[in-house]
Amino acid sequence: MPPRHAYWTIIVDDLPTAFRAVSREELLPTFERLRQKHPTAVLRWFARGRVWESPEAARQRPPAKRSEHRGRDWRPGGEHRDPRDRFREERQARWRAVRARARVGRSGGAGRREAAASAPKTTHAPVPQPKPHQDRPVPPGPPPGPDRPPRPGQEPPPVPSPTEEIVIPRDPPERGRGRRPAKPRPKPRPRR
Repeated sequence: MPPRHAYWTIIVDDLPTAFRAVSREELLPTFERLRQKHPTAVLRWFARGRVWESPEAARQRPPAKRSEHRGRDWRPGGEHRDPRDRFREERQARWRAVRARARVGRSGGAGRREAAASAPKTTHAPVPQPKPHQDRPVPPGPPPGPDRPPRPGQEPPPVPSPTEEIVIPRDPPERGRGRRPAKPRPKPRPRR
C-alpha cells in the first residue's frame, strides 16, 4: 500500500511519533494514554509536508509562493548565466553561416555576395577548400603484392628471382627456459 501523505499524528515534546491514522477516532485511545505520561503530547494533522491544527486549516491556507521566478537558464552566481552560453552562441552563428551558404549554393549562385555580406564575421581561420585529386600525393597504403596491383604513382615491388632461396636458421633452445614439468597431484585421502 502506498504511503499516505495526509494523516493524523501524535507529537510529543515537539517530536513526531510513529502513531498515525487517517481518522482522529483511531488515535484517541493511544493519545489519551500518552498524555498521562507526557502532558506536552498533541494531536496534529500532517499534510503537504507540514503539521496543521486540523484538515480545515490545511485546506484554508494557500501554499507559499516563491518571490523570485527562476527560469530554465538560471544559474547561481553574479550574472545567473551559464558561462558556456558564449561558446554556444559562437557555434550557432557559424552553423547559421554554413546553412546560409548551402542555401545560396542550391539557389543557383544568385545572391552569393549578399549572403556572404549578411553572414556574421568570425575570427576563425577560413575553412580550407579541397584540392583536385591529381594534385594530392599518394597516401601510404599496403604495399602492392601478387594479388594487389600497384596504385597510380606507386612503384611495383621487386620480384625475387625464382632460384634464390631464403633460409632462416633456427635458434638453439636456451637452457633453463622451457616449460616446467607439471607436479603430480596428491592422491585424495580416503575418508574414515
